[in-house]
Amino acid sequence: MMLRLNALLALLLLLAGALALIIGPNGISPHLIADWLRGSDPAAAIIIADIRLPRVLAAAAVGGALGICGAALQALTRNPLAEPGILGVSAAATLGATATLYFGLAALSPWILPLGAIAAAAIVTALLAAVAVRTQGMASLILTGVGLSSLAGALMALILNFAPNPFSLSDLVNWTLGSVANRSLSDLAISAPLMLLGALLLLSQRANLSLLSIGEAAASTHGLDGNRTRLFVIAGTGIATGASVALAGAVGFVGIVAPHLVRPWTGHDPGRALLPSAWLGALLLVLADVFVRLLPTDNELRLGVVAALAGAPIFMAIVLRRGRTKHV
Repeated sequence: MMLRLNALLALLLLLAGALALIIGPNGISPHLIADWLRGSDPAAAIIIADIRLPRVLAAAAVGGALGICGAALQALTRNPLAEPGILGVSAAATLGATATLYFGLAALSPWILPLGAIAAAAIVTALLAAVAVRTQGMASLILTGVGLSSLAGALMALILNFAPNPFSLSDLVNWTLGSVANRSLSDLAISAPLMLLGALLLLSQRANLSLLSIGEAAASTHGLDGNRTRLFVIAGTGIATGASVALAGAVGFVGIVAPHLVRPWTGHDPGRALLPSAWLGALLLVLADVFVRLLPTDNELRLGVVAALAGAPIFMAIVLRRGRTKHV
Protein backbone atom coordinates (compact mmCIF):
# COMPACT_ATOMS: atom_id res chain seq x y z
CA MET A 1 0.00 0.00 0.00
CA MET A 2 2.72 2.48 1.02
CA LEU A 3 4.84 1.64 -2.00
CA ARG A 4 1.89 2.26 -4.33
CA LEU A 5 1.02 5.53 -2.56
CA ASN A 6 4.58 6.86 -2.81
CA ALA A 7 4.88 5.74 -6.42
CA LEU A 8 1.56 7.42 -7.33
CA LEU A 9 2.51 10.71 -5.66
CA ALA A 10 5.96 10.64 -7.28
CA LEU A 11 4.37 10.05 -10.69
CA LEU A 12 1.91 12.90 -10.16
CA LEU A 13 4.80 15.15 -9.17
CA LEU A 14 6.68 14.26 -12.36
CA LEU A 15 3.60 14.99 -14.46
CA ALA A 16 3.04 18.29 -12.65
CA GLY A 17 6.70 19.20 -13.20
CA ALA A 18 6.45 18.41 -16.91
CA LEU A 19 3.28 20.50 -17.13
CA ALA A 20 5.02 23.39 -15.37
CA LEU A 21 7.83 23.25 -17.94
CA ILE A 22 5.60 23.43 -21.02
CA ILE A 23 2.85 25.75 -19.83
CA GLY A 24 3.17 29.51 -19.80
CA PRO A 25 1.36 32.80 -20.40
CA ASN A 26 0.94 31.91 -24.07
CA GLY A 27 -0.55 28.48 -23.42
CA ILE A 28 0.86 24.97 -23.63
CA SER A 29 3.95 24.36 -25.77
CA PRO A 30 4.56 20.57 -25.73
CA HIS A 31 7.49 20.87 -28.15
CA LEU A 32 9.56 22.97 -25.73
CA ILE A 33 11.07 20.06 -23.81
CA ALA A 34 11.88 18.15 -27.01
CA ASP A 35 13.50 21.23 -28.58
CA TRP A 36 15.50 21.80 -25.40
CA LEU A 37 16.70 18.17 -25.25
CA ARG A 38 17.67 18.20 -28.94
CA GLY A 39 19.35 21.59 -28.65
CA SER A 40 17.52 22.73 -31.79
CA ASP A 41 16.09 25.93 -30.33
CA PRO A 42 18.23 28.34 -28.28
CA ALA A 43 15.10 30.10 -27.02
CA ALA A 44 13.76 26.78 -25.66
CA ALA A 45 17.04 26.23 -23.82
CA ILE A 46 16.77 29.63 -22.14
CA ILE A 47 13.08 29.19 -21.23
CA ILE A 48 13.48 25.66 -19.87
CA ALA A 49 17.00 25.50 -18.43
CA ASP A 50 17.40 29.03 -17.12
CA ILE A 51 13.86 30.06 -16.14
CA ARG A 52 11.32 27.27 -15.68
CA LEU A 53 13.38 24.24 -14.60
CA PRO A 54 15.06 25.96 -11.62
CA ARG A 55 11.66 27.34 -10.62
CA VAL A 56 9.98 23.92 -10.76
CA LEU A 57 12.82 22.26 -8.86
CA ALA A 58 12.77 25.02 -6.23
CA ALA A 59 9.01 24.69 -5.71
CA ALA A 60 9.28 20.89 -5.45
CA ALA A 61 12.21 21.04 -3.03
CA VAL A 62 10.58 23.63 -0.77
CA GLY A 63 7.19 21.88 -0.80
CA GLY A 64 8.80 18.53 -0.06
CA ALA A 65 10.84 19.95 2.82
CA LEU A 66 7.85 21.71 4.39
CA GLY A 67 5.63 18.64 3.93
CA ILE A 68 7.99 16.22 5.67
CA CYS A 69 8.80 18.75 8.41
CA GLY A 70 5.09 19.25 9.10
CA ALA A 71 4.48 15.50 9.28
CA ALA A 72 7.40 15.02 11.67
CA LEU A 73 6.35 17.85 13.97
CA GLN A 74 2.76 16.64 14.05
CA ALA A 75 4.01 13.20 15.01
CA LEU A 76 6.37 14.57 17.65
CA THR A 77 3.80 16.88 19.25
CA ARG A 78 0.87 14.52 18.52
CA ASN A 79 -0.99 17.57 17.26
CA PRO A 80 -2.39 17.70 13.68
CA LEU A 81 -2.13 21.51 13.70
CA ALA A 82 1.64 21.60 14.15
CA GLU A 83 3.80 22.85 11.28
CA PRO A 84 7.36 24.15 10.73
CA GLY A 85 6.49 27.66 11.90
CA ILE A 86 5.42 26.38 15.32
CA LEU A 87 8.99 26.27 16.62
CA GLY A 88 9.98 29.69 15.31
CA VAL A 89 12.48 28.35 12.78
CA SER A 90 10.64 29.79 9.76
CA ALA A 91 10.37 33.22 11.39
CA ALA A 92 14.04 33.19 12.37
CA ALA A 93 15.17 32.15 8.89
CA THR A 94 13.06 34.92 7.35
CA LEU A 95 14.59 37.39 9.81
CA GLY A 96 18.09 36.24 8.86
CA ALA A 97 17.37 36.69 5.16
CA THR A 98 15.79 40.12 5.50
CA ALA A 99 18.57 41.29 7.82
CA THR A 100 21.10 40.72 5.02
CA LEU A 101 18.93 42.87 2.75
CA TYR A 102 18.48 45.62 5.33
CA PHE A 103 22.19 45.94 6.08
CA GLY A 104 23.16 45.72 2.40
CA LEU A 105 25.09 42.48 2.84
CA ALA A 106 23.08 40.61 0.21
CA ALA A 107 24.55 42.83 -2.51
CA LEU A 108 28.08 41.58 -1.74
CA SER A 109 27.48 38.01 -2.88
CA PRO A 110 24.55 35.81 -3.97
CA TRP A 111 25.54 33.44 -1.15
CA ILE A 112 25.04 35.98 1.65
CA LEU A 113 21.22 35.99 1.77
CA PRO A 114 20.68 32.20 1.87
CA LEU A 115 23.54 31.79 4.34
CA GLY A 116 21.97 34.46 6.55
CA ALA A 117 18.67 32.56 6.57
CA ILE A 118 20.35 29.23 7.27
CA ALA A 119 22.54 30.73 10.01
CA ALA A 120 19.51 32.23 11.80
CA ALA A 121 17.65 28.93 11.52
CA ALA A 122 20.71 27.10 12.88
CA ILE A 123 20.89 29.39 15.93
CA VAL A 124 17.21 28.85 16.77
CA THR A 125 17.55 25.12 16.11
CA ALA A 126 20.49 24.93 18.52
CA LEU A 127 18.44 26.71 21.22
CA LEU A 128 15.50 24.37 20.65
CA ALA A 129 17.76 21.34 20.73
CA ALA A 130 19.13 22.47 24.10
CA VAL A 131 15.59 22.86 25.43
CA ALA A 132 14.58 19.48 24.02
CA VAL A 133 17.42 17.72 25.83
CA ARG A 134 16.64 19.42 29.16
CA THR A 135 12.84 18.97 29.18
CA GLN A 136 10.73 15.84 29.19
CA GLY A 137 7.42 17.17 27.82
CA MET A 138 6.48 19.05 24.67
CA ALA A 139 4.83 22.02 26.39
CA SER A 140 8.10 23.77 27.25
CA LEU A 141 9.47 23.13 23.78
CA ILE A 142 6.39 24.55 22.03
CA LEU A 143 6.26 27.58 24.33
CA THR A 144 9.93 28.23 23.63
CA GLY A 145 9.20 28.05 19.91
CA VAL A 146 6.28 30.46 20.24
CA GLY A 147 8.48 32.88 22.17
CA LEU A 148 11.27 32.69 19.60
CA SER A 149 8.76 33.16 16.78
CA SER A 150 7.32 36.24 18.48
CA LEU A 151 10.79 37.68 19.02
CA ALA A 152 11.74 37.08 15.39
CA GLY A 153 8.46 38.68 14.27
CA ALA A 154 9.11 41.73 16.44
CA LEU A 155 12.62 42.14 15.04
CA MET A 156 11.20 41.75 11.51
CA ALA A 157 8.72 44.54 12.23
CA LEU A 158 11.58 46.68 13.53
CA ILE A 159 13.57 46.14 10.33
CA LEU A 160 10.55 46.99 8.19
CA ASN A 161 9.86 50.07 10.27
CA PHE A 162 13.38 51.39 9.76
CA ALA A 163 13.67 50.53 6.06
CA PRO A 164 15.71 53.41 4.59
CA ASN A 165 13.58 53.90 1.47
CA PRO A 166 10.49 52.50 -0.32
CA PHE A 167 12.63 50.33 -2.60
CA SER A 168 14.29 48.60 0.35
CA LEU A 169 10.92 48.18 2.02
CA SER A 170 9.56 46.55 -1.13
CA ASP A 171 12.45 44.05 -1.23
CA LEU A 172 11.99 43.21 2.44
CA VAL A 173 8.24 42.72 2.15
CA ASN A 174 8.54 40.64 -1.02
CA TRP A 175 10.89 38.23 0.73
CA THR A 176 8.43 37.68 3.56
CA LEU A 177 5.67 36.77 1.06
CA GLY A 178 7.51 33.81 -0.47
CA SER A 179 8.35 33.12 -4.11
CA VAL A 180 10.43 30.81 -6.31
CA ALA A 181 10.54 33.26 -9.22
CA ASN A 182 13.99 34.12 -10.59
CA ARG A 183 15.68 31.29 -8.72
CA SER A 184 18.70 29.66 -10.35
CA LEU A 185 20.39 26.29 -10.19
CA SER A 186 23.11 27.99 -8.12
CA ASP A 187 20.50 28.93 -5.53
CA LEU A 188 19.35 25.31 -5.46
CA ALA A 189 22.94 24.10 -5.07
CA ILE A 190 23.17 26.05 -1.81
CA SER A 191 19.84 25.06 -0.24
CA ALA A 192 18.86 21.66 -1.67
CA PRO A 193 21.65 19.62 0.03
CA LEU A 194 20.63 21.05 3.40
CA MET A 195 16.96 20.23 2.76
CA LEU A 196 18.01 16.67 1.89
CA LEU A 197 20.10 16.41 5.05
CA GLY A 198 17.17 17.58 7.17
CA ALA A 199 14.81 15.15 5.45
CA LEU A 200 17.20 12.23 6.03
CA LEU A 201 17.43 13.08 9.74
CA LEU A 202 13.63 13.02 9.94
CA LEU A 203 13.31 9.77 7.98
CA SER A 204 15.79 8.14 10.36
CA GLN A 205 13.19 8.61 13.11
CA ARG A 206 10.24 7.01 11.29
CA ALA A 207 9.99 4.03 13.61
CA ASN A 208 10.28 6.19 16.74
CA LEU A 209 7.61 8.61 15.51
CA SER A 210 5.27 5.70 14.86
CA LEU A 211 5.96 4.45 18.38
CA LEU A 212 5.19 7.90 19.82
CA SER A 213 1.58 7.57 18.68
CA ILE A 214 0.87 5.42 21.76
CA GLY A 215 2.18 8.18 24.05
CA GLU A 216 5.71 9.00 25.18
CA ALA A 217 5.39 7.22 28.53
CA ALA A 218 4.17 4.00 26.93
CA ALA A 219 6.70 4.31 24.11
CA SER A 220 9.53 4.63 26.64
CA THR A 221 8.67 1.19 27.98
CA HIS A 222 9.27 -0.13 24.46
CA GLY A 223 12.75 1.33 24.34
CA LEU A 224 12.07 4.81 22.92
CA ASP A 225 14.70 7.44 23.75
CA GLY A 226 12.49 10.52 23.85
CA ASN A 227 15.33 13.05 24.09
CA ARG A 228 17.17 11.57 21.13
CA THR A 229 14.02 11.52 19.01
CA ARG A 230 13.19 15.14 19.86
CA LEU A 231 16.77 16.18 19.12
CA PHE A 232 16.80 14.51 15.69
CA VAL A 233 13.36 15.81 14.72
CA ILE A 234 14.11 19.36 15.81
CA ALA A 235 17.51 19.35 14.10
CA GLY A 236 16.07 17.92 10.88
CA THR A 237 13.17 20.36 10.93
CA GLY A 238 15.43 23.33 11.61
CA ILE A 239 17.88 22.50 8.86
CA ALA A 240 15.26 21.71 6.21
CA THR A 241 12.99 24.65 7.09
CA GLY A 242 15.87 27.12 7.24
CA ALA A 243 17.10 25.98 3.85
CA SER A 244 13.61 26.22 2.34
CA VAL A 245 13.18 29.79 3.61
CA ALA A 246 16.63 30.59 2.25
CA LEU A 247 15.45 29.47 -1.17
CA ALA A 248 11.85 30.68 -1.35
CA GLY A 249 11.15 32.97 1.59
CA ALA A 250 8.21 32.38 3.91
CA VAL A 251 5.66 29.85 2.60
CA GLY A 252 3.06 28.66 5.09
CA PHE A 253 0.37 26.00 5.49
CA VAL A 254 2.02 23.35 3.28
CA GLY A 255 3.36 21.71 6.43
CA ILE A 256 -0.18 21.42 7.83
CA VAL A 257 -2.13 20.54 4.70
CA ALA A 258 0.09 17.85 3.14
CA PRO A 259 0.32 15.56 6.21
CA HIS A 260 -3.41 16.01 6.88
CA LEU A 261 -4.33 14.92 3.36
CA VAL A 262 -2.12 11.81 3.31
CA ARG A 263 -2.85 10.64 6.86
CA PRO A 264 -5.98 8.57 5.99
CA TRP A 265 -3.98 6.74 3.30
CA THR A 266 -1.20 5.77 5.70
CA GLY A 267 -3.35 4.12 8.35
CA HIS A 268 -2.85 7.21 10.54
CA ASP A 269 0.70 5.98 11.21
CA PRO A 270 2.87 9.09 11.83
CA GLY A 271 6.10 7.46 10.71
CA ARG A 272 4.65 6.13 7.47
CA ALA A 273 3.24 9.57 6.65
CA LEU A 274 6.65 11.27 6.37
CA LEU A 275 7.61 10.36 2.81
CA PRO A 276 4.10 10.70 1.29
CA SER A 277 3.82 14.12 2.95
CA ALA A 278 7.04 15.17 1.25
CA TRP A 279 5.78 14.02 -2.17
CA LEU A 280 2.42 15.71 -1.70
CA GLY A 281 3.95 18.92 -0.36
CA ALA A 282 6.16 19.10 -3.44
CA LEU A 283 3.19 18.41 -5.73
CA LEU A 284 1.02 21.07 -4.09
CA LEU A 285 3.68 23.77 -4.31
CA VAL A 286 4.54 23.00 -7.94
CA LEU A 287 0.84 23.26 -8.88
CA ALA A 288 0.49 26.45 -6.82
CA ASP A 289 3.42 27.99 -8.68
CA VAL A 290 1.88 27.05 -12.04
CA PHE A 291 -1.29 28.82 -10.91
CA VAL A 292 0.75 31.87 -9.90
CA ARG A 293 2.42 32.05 -13.32
CA LEU A 294 -0.88 31.82 -15.20
CA LEU A 295 -2.74 34.53 -13.30
CA PRO A 296 -3.32 37.53 -15.60
CA THR A 297 -2.00 40.13 -13.16
CA ASP A 298 0.40 43.02 -13.77
CA ASN A 299 2.49 42.00 -10.75
CA GLU A 300 2.95 38.28 -10.13
CA LEU A 301 1.14 37.07 -7.03
CA ARG A 302 3.56 35.68 -4.46
CA LEU A 303 3.65 31.94 -3.84
CA GLY A 304 3.35 32.37 -0.08
CA VAL A 305 0.15 34.37 -0.57
CA VAL A 306 -1.41 31.65 -2.74
CA ALA A 307 -0.36 28.95 -0.26
CA ALA A 308 -1.96 30.92 2.57
CA LEU A 309 -5.17 31.59 0.64
CA ALA A 310 -5.52 27.90 -0.20
CA GLY A 311 -4.25 26.56 3.13
CA ALA A 312 -6.15 28.77 5.55
CA PRO A 313 -9.62 27.30 4.77
CA ILE A 314 -8.23 23.78 5.10
CA PHE A 315 -6.60 24.75 8.40
CA MET A 316 -9.92 26.07 9.68
CA ALA A 317 -11.68 22.89 8.56
CA ILE A 318 -9.14 20.82 10.51
CA VAL A 319 -9.67 22.96 13.62
CA LEU A 320 -13.48 22.76 13.40
CA ARG A 321 -13.52 19.02 12.77
CA ARG A 322 -11.08 18.48 15.63
CA GLY A 323 -13.36 20.53 17.90
CA ARG A 324 -16.44 18.53 16.92
CA THR A 325 -14.60 15.27 17.48
CA LYS A 326 -13.64 16.27 21.02
CA HIS A 327 -17.28 17.02 21.88
CA VAL A 328 -18.62 13.72 20.56
